[in-house]
Amino acid sequence: MSKPIIAVDVPQLGDERRRHWAKVVTFVDVSKTNGWAFEGDFIADGGVQDVESGSVILVYGERGSRGNPHSLAAVFIANPDGTLSRHLEAEGRAWARTLRDEVAELLLQDAPIQAKPWDPALLSYDDAAILEEVRRRGLDQP
Repeated sequence: MSKPIIAVDVPQLGDERRRHWAKVVTFVDVSKTNGWAFEGDFIADGGVQDVESGSVILVYGERGSRGNPHSLAAVFIANPDGTLSRHLEAEGRAWARTLRDEVAELLLQDAPIQAKPWDPALLSYDDAAILEEVRRRGLDQP
């Protein structure tokens, strides 16, 4: 089931004369410590863009001189009402590593449980563990 598409005003960070971009993050490669850890589609910053409700949006920009740029990054969540909530921010050369693990956690919070078909491995689980999962899913209610 896809989420509704909403229009959000994506901010621009830093100086418009320096590098700046925005991306809807769909996956984080935790083996990387730079900007390539964040996978997803680029979107234009500094204006209105259509994204899915609940999207995690990473915005990057630079300020300062061309020879000595200062990196700025912020992570937003697209709310159903079309607003953005700022969740994280980082500055300096280690911005990607600073944000990486927390962005990965944000994506996991919204990830649906992947349903699997019945498997004989279920027989190895303790009855109490299976009952706990049934209660957690709310399947014990009429």
